[in-house]
Amino acid sequence: MARLRKNSAYQNLERPYTRISKYSKQNYVRGGRPQVKIIKFDMGNPQKKFDTKYLLLSQKSMNIRHNALESARMSSNRLLEKKIPGDYHLRIRVYPHHVLRENPLASGAGADRMSTGMKLSYGKSIGTAARVMEGQPLVEVNVNKLNSKIARESLSRAAKKFPCSCKIVAK
Repeated sequence: MARLRKNSAYQNLERPYTRISKYSKQNYVRGGRPQVKIIKFDMGNPQKKFDTKYLLLSQKSMNIRHNALESARMSSNRLLEKKIPGDYHLRIRVYPHHVLRENPLASGAGADRMSTGMKLSYGKSIGTAARVMEGQPLVEVNVNKLNSKIARESLSRAAKKFPCSCKIVAK
């Protein structure tokens, strides 16, 4: 399996490349869409009413890859499930719609005959990312006032998985 490229290659917000046509059925993203790694967006007990809501807000506009979102979800949910099983509601508030792509170029002896680079070429789709704006909530945790310390700790663990700095806000 190929290694992931650095996040700095994809973190800037750019216009998503789609084929634009005057016929709406012919507007599409070339190359298909890769599988999103996020398994669940709602965890815990969504029907129960809680009195405290904590949000994890982004402090920078950027792309956040689907594997970072899944990693944050797993680490946050694991702590909540251990400490307060079933007495919380964790929700991932962003969805990775933006298709990331890569135009791989060969390097080494004879590589010039194998591949020639093109400026702004489309490339193969390799993953997806969520386009996040500054101040947008990434993760939401609903708990009772009694468990607020655990909810803050779970959000701080999730914040360490994101490529941007985040802040925790109580609502």
